[in-house]
Amino acid sequence: MKKLIPIEEGDFYLSPEGYKVFTAQFHLKRGYCCESGCRHCPYGFNKKRK
Repeated sequence: MKKLIPIEEGDFYLSPEGYKVFTAQFHLKRGYCCESGCRHCPYGFNKKRK
């Protein structure tokens, strides 16, 4: 079971389309890469290279 991470200021922003986009700050706080191709992945994951 994954631990829930509290969302704080700076963890995300809303895209022009209204989607919640998580920042590198949130991904680092989470502590692992989900391999979903996140826009601000600090772990260097790239779906095209997988």
